[in-house]
Amino acid sequence: MCAAIYIVSTVTGYVLTSALLLKCPTLLHRRKRERFLSKHISHRGGAGENLENTMAAFKHAVDLGTDMLELDCHLTKDEQVVVSHDGNLKRLCGINANISDLTYAELPPYLCKLGVTFQRECFCEGGEDKRIPLLRDVFDAFPNTPINIDIKVNNDTLIKKVSELVVKYDREDLTVWGNSRNHIVKKCYKENPHIPVLFSFPRVLHLLGLFYTGLLPFMPLKEQFLEIPMPSLLTKLKDPSRLTRSQRLIAWLADTLLMRKALFQHLTARGIQVYIWVLNDEEDFQRAFDLGATGVMTDFPTRLKEFMDRNGISKPQ
Repeated sequence: MCAAIYIVSTVTGYVLTSALLLKCPTLLHRRKRERFLSKHISHRGGAGENLENTMAAFKHAVDLGTDMLELDCHLTKDEQVVVSHDGNLKRLCGINANISDLTYAELPPYLCKLGVTFQRECFCEGGEDKRIPLLRDVFDAFPNTPINIDIKVNNDTLIKKVSELVVKYDREDLTVWGNSRNHIVKKCYKENPHIPVLFSFPRVLHLLGLFYTGLLPFMPLKEQFLEIPMPSLLTKLKDPSRLTRSQRLIAWLADTLLMRKALFQHLTARGIQVYIWVLNDEEDFQRAFDLGATGVMTDFPTRLKEFMDRNGISKPQ
């Protein structure tokens, strides 16, 4: 009987303490300093309105008033840091060659028309700007715009050179970097712990485990940005008639587990920003903000801006 009372009282104390710290995490953790706040994030510069990851796309998004540019980096044969999502140029340029095998001068221009990855049966036709840009050119052109950098390959030289560019352009307070792979994020953090990092995919799974066991409020977190997809998008990106029952079930389960308002509120209370990608219609914009996401990443920056203006979603100060 005494043992049962002890167990019940211990479990009750744990649950109540966990619930309290989930709501009020600053009782235990110091709130992280938010160097910038981003509600409107342009994915690859806005891949639905201009050719992705081009200077034209970035300029259009910044002129529109985006809070953050999201882009991807690779390293050329002559060790230039370039902005490109794909390591192979087949989809982007129509040439089956790797960026790492070519010098920057040898890189071909983009095709005139590119598919928009996160919008089914959608293509973007570009203007005159079809050049793959250097990261330093982006830093030069937009010195005051926060930039979200996806380090696409596990390359120590790439990580070192990106860090050097961030330091050279005095952008440690205007940059976040990382990748879905944990070993890349660890290398980024080791190379320069002053640049905030994203949660990797394994760390997202770990985060969910902590959340559902009630341990999250007790645990320190080094990351400052949670950048996650909205799993229900799977049903929009694929032909619904071709989705199997198991695919629908997995999408529903992932969405149910990941899209949790209590989780987002806890993280933002600790100074960790939550970005949801890649959302391209108003229904998903609304859902993301209703769930408490800090920001939305989109291929259509104009569409998101109009939605935010119409719904009184203010820009960060």
